[in-house]
Amino acid sequence: MSTEQKKPAESLVQGLLAERRELKVQLERARMELAETREGSSGPDPRLKELEAEVERLRHQLAAARADANVLREERDELRAGIEKALEQIADLSADA
Repeated sequence: MSTEQKKPAESLVQGLLAERRELKVQLERARMELAETREGSSGPDPRLKELEAEVERLRHQLAAARADANVLREERDELRAGIEKALEQIADLSADA
């Protein structure tokens, strides 16, 4: 082989070696980023317990509000029944008079 024929092969080899070095650098950067990400997310979000407590508090508050609404409905129904009874009594008194 002549030296001119070796030059394209050598430049191809040099290019491939350079690309290999670049890929190794990129791989190492990716590994470092992955390690940093794993370290940063090693545990659950610290706000998780606080948010779970808030959800539980809101559930209790909702249950209390529903209970209050039921009591108010019952009171309303009792008042309505009382008003209807009073109106009937007034109508009976008017009819008797």
